[in-house]
Amino acid sequence: MTTTPQVTQATAPLPRGFRSAEQGWPRLDRIPHPPRRVPFIGDVVGANVRSPLQDSMKLAAELGPIFRRKGFGKEIVFVWGSELAAELADESRFAKHVGLGVANLRPLAGDGLFTAYNHEPNWQLAHDILAPGFSRDAMAGYHPLMLDVAGQLMASWDASEAAGRTVDVPGDMTKLTLETIARTGFGYDFGSFERERPHPFVTAMVGALTFAQRRNVVPPLLSVLLRGAEKRNAADRAYLNRTVDEVIEARRASDGGPGDLLDRMLEVTHPATGERLAPENIRRQVITFLVAGHETTSGALSFALHYLAQNPEVLKKAQEEVDRVWGDADVPAYEQVAKLRYLRRVLDESLRLWPTAPAFAREAVADTTLGGRHPMRRGAWALVLTTMLHRDPDVWGEDPETFDPERFTPQAVRARPGHVFKPWGTGARACIGRQFALHEATLVLGLLLRRYDLAPEPGYRLAIAERLTLMPRGLRLHLTRR
Repeated sequence: MTTTPQVTQATAPLPRGFRSAEQGWPRLDRIPHPPRRVPFIGDVVGANVRSPLQDSMKLAAELGPIFRRKGFGKEIVFVWGSELAAELADESRFAKHVGLGVANLRPLAGDGLFTAYNHEPNWQLAHDILAPGFSRDAMAGYHPLMLDVAGQLMASWDASEAAGRTVDVPGDMTKLTLETIARTGFGYDFGSFERERPHPFVTAMVGALTFAQRRNVVPPLLSVLLRGAEKRNAADRAYLNRTVDEVIEARRASDGGPGDLLDRMLEVTHPATGERLAPENIRRQVITFLVAGHETTSGALSFALHYLAQNPEVLKKAQEEVDRVWGDADVPAYEQVAKLRYLRRVLDESLRLWPTAPAFAREAVADTTLGGRHPMRRGAWALVLTTMLHRDPDVWGEDPETFDPERFTPQAVRARPGHVFKPWGTGARACIGRQFALHEATLVLGLLLRRYDLAPEPGYRLAIAERLTLMPRGLRLHLTRR
């Protein structure tokens, strides 16, 4: 005789789809919301569908370390205070929540590393198989390819400098990081620097990210407005899938690859279970890496170059470090990149002010109370505003908007509490490619600073483009060969 296992609260599957805050927060009345809430509509006065993050940042400054916003029946709890964020980072109480724009990417990326639900087994399987692809030895193997792609960028910038033209920083950083992840991870060359216009993959990717963001803020009753956008999004998804299928088929048809990420996906089994990634999941993982592996790093590089150009003393100090550490070597060795400690502080401070993945969501794994005051049912979730966590004056001082790389000296880092600097997410589901991105970004910045002086366009003021990730809008720089 068999018995059916009892389904308990702790094991019952959570409902799919968007879960509004009233479903999981019994005492929402304790959480402030904007003062001009409109019945049946919500907190839409003054809202801008093109800048929901920056709208939320303004509200955060007014309402405090935990607040809520409601729009057309959807209510979200936002958290940015460092003490509350530290609680949400506790893996024994909270886990990644796949919602909002991330869930909107599931038709494209499915159960890839970034978009998988916690209960789906493929994310852990893929993580265990792919993690050695980001080991020190693997990174050293990627270094020459990173140098090759950076050389293509500098050839393009040399031509612009000689002609007296400014350079399109976000556009060129996107070309650079797409080529880098494509060549190091998958042995594929998009030919980005041979094109006058962005590769169609980039256009389709930006379209998919923008659509996912737009789905967050368009109310269900007005979803008819997205019909045209839905058709374009379907076409974008189809193009991305076709491109990735071509990459995979080219590798299958070859005599073997260089042992990169794609080889690991196709050939390596799980060290404990012997499982392999299924073909459909391989496609989803490749899409995940091509999109996430270049979109966030291109933003990080773009913001860093903006702040370097705007702060001549910081630029000079960084250039002096590169000259001293790398010396007369034509190209730096792998080990020399990590020795650019001041330049790394510049990068970290840029990521503090504008983390290109600007928020992450966390859900309660069991009934709990946040901050000793806010009860949460199992599955209740909050969106951590990383951009505001990184500006909490209790941690970063009274001038958190000021760009200051000295915030990341070893002494300053040790003096801060944990869980206050989170540009890579948190916990078991944090970015698997963090070290790859840091090495690539530090290498590229070092090469560019050794070669050029940077100057901003007169009158340029930083504007932020939001498409799930963040990017400076309209950033162009003047170059002078050193």
